[in-house]
Amino acid sequence: MSGPPQPTSPGPAAHAAGDAQAPAAAQPAAPAPVRVVQKPRRLPGDRGPAPVAALTWATFFGSGYFPLAPGTAGTAAAIPLWWLLSHLHWSLYLLATVAVTLTGIAAAGRAGRYYGVADSGHIVIDEVAGYLVTMLFLPRALLPALVGFAFFRLFDVLKPPPARFFDRDPRWKNGAGVVLDDIAAGAWAWGATWIVQLAASRLGLT
Repeated sequence: MSGPPQPTSPGPAAHAAGDAQAPAAAQPAAPAPVRVVQKPRRLPGDRGPAPVAALTWATFFGSGYFPLAPGTAGTAAAIPLWWLLSHLHWSLYLLATVAVTLTGIAAAGRAGRYYGVADSGHIVIDEVAGYLVTMLFLPRALLPALVGFAFFRLFDVLKPPPARFFDRDPRWKNGAGVVLDDIAAGAWAWGATWIVQLAASRLGLT
């Protein structure tokens, strides 16, 4: 007569299977918190007397000193300038945009050396130049002004190429890189704003 069956211990295969299933029961890791990186504005240190003219233009008459989102403040300050320049012939508007860009490069470079940060958050003349590029040849109306503002801020944050190149390449950490970054973002915003403007015209909204 055979006795009752003896309990058997699980073999190595069963242990391996259990170990393989263990991670599935583990709780998912919590997502890492989103870090908001703020652009530095000025490094400590004495770098000589303040270049008043360069700082005035680089901060676009002080709008770059706005405590929150100075880049957005600088772009908003560019809207009245665009409105005035839009009354000119397109060739003069284009000439004024080139002048703002070139003088902005010089002012941004000098201000960056004074602040100790090439792309200081106080420098917003690049946003002014970028917004003027965004609004090139667009009609003088509220819709393109607001849409252009929104698209320019979007592309200035996303930095599609070549804006990202000018923003990140160490060789362009100077006045030219600061301004050309926003000129590139303005070119993207110009195309997007024209798409909205043409769609609004087809729908009879303008």
